[in-house]
Amino acid sequence: MTNSNVQTCSVCGVRIEKIIGGDRVVFAHGPAGTRAKLWARVCKFVNNSQCINQDEKSIGVVTTNDYYKPLS
Repeated sequence: MTNSNVQTCSVCGVRIEKIIGGDRVVFAHGPAGTRAKLWARVCKFVNNSQCINQDEKSIGVVTTNDYYKPLS
């Protein structure tokens, strides 16, 4: 994958890879996810203009499955 297809957030360090069918978010730990999952778990809590995941159109629909659920 070329560098033009990958963004790294200077705020949280995740990588967002532009792929066919939608962006893929590579977290430091755990499986890859979506921009919606990244927003629900990290970006909505960060008040930093350098966050690369603030565009509502790119984030898409956030579902209840996108939020963090601690193990019971």
